[in-house]
Amino acid sequence: MAELAIGQHCGVEHCGQLDFLPFVCDGCSGVFCLQHRSRDSHGCSEVNIKSESMKLDQQKSYPCTYKACNGKELLPVLCPFCKKQFCLRHRHQSDHECEKLDTLKPRMAATQKLVKDIIESKKEEDVRSKRRKGAKNSETAAKVALMKLKMQASGDKSLPQTERIYFQVFLPKGSKEKRKPMFFCSKWSIGKVVDFAACLADLKNDNNKSTAKKLRLCHTASGEALPLDHTLATWLSNQECPLYNGGNIILEYLGPEDQCVEDINSYLE
Repeated sequence: MAELAIGQHCGVEHCGQLDFLPFVCDGCSGVFCLQHRSRDSHGCSEVNIKSESMKLDQQKSYPCTYKACNGKELLPVLCPFCKKQFCLRHRHQSDHECEKLDTLKPRMAATQKLVKDIIESKKEEDVRSKRRKGAKNSETAAKVALMKLKMQASGDKSLPQTERIYFQVFLPKGSKEKRKPMFFCSKWSIGKVVDFAACLADLKNDNNKSTAKKLRLCHTASGEALPLDHTLATWLSNQECPLYNGGNIILEYLGPEDQCVEDINSYLE
């Protein structure tokens, strides 16, 4: 009568014990006895492989350099001004207190001058319009338009009413919808307003990629893109600015060298 082959010998060279209920390592697939069943006890090769893999994974992450932030990103997010690495939360200049923020002042001055010139020409048109229609009728129409906008607008419902700013947002050309009423917090940066509007309108947003076209918020007077690091309140508090609560704003994709949208009337038709 033939003998039954029961059990297997331990794979550790100096052990070789016959175990009737051997253990199979889920790392290296070797067979071991009770004493050598753990990976450390039989020097499992899979342990070293996974350790090296974990080290490589750690090297692929990009930590945020903003103060005590522990955020990390799988892809580099560099500030184009100070050239430092940040997480998505702190990528805007105002969010990480960029040391190069002052370099935008000359550009801001030029923007304000352009806006001032536009406002001057706009004032002349408003004077003629008021003579025809009357100032009282214009104010009433603006209030009615704002009331309608508030009833239809989408936004963060947790925002206090005192901080909400309403806009009729004209979406990028080629979008399924031409416009969408929205409201934002007056304390948000322009960059955060763009990100939130992109989510509400389900738009592709590659603003964290340096080479891609970026979503920009542009005013309807000149089509010029607003600086991403400025707060919404900064522009609304300026009496010479064409932005106002209940007004229109354009959201469009612009290339790295583009600073304004063209053919503004095609959005407002």
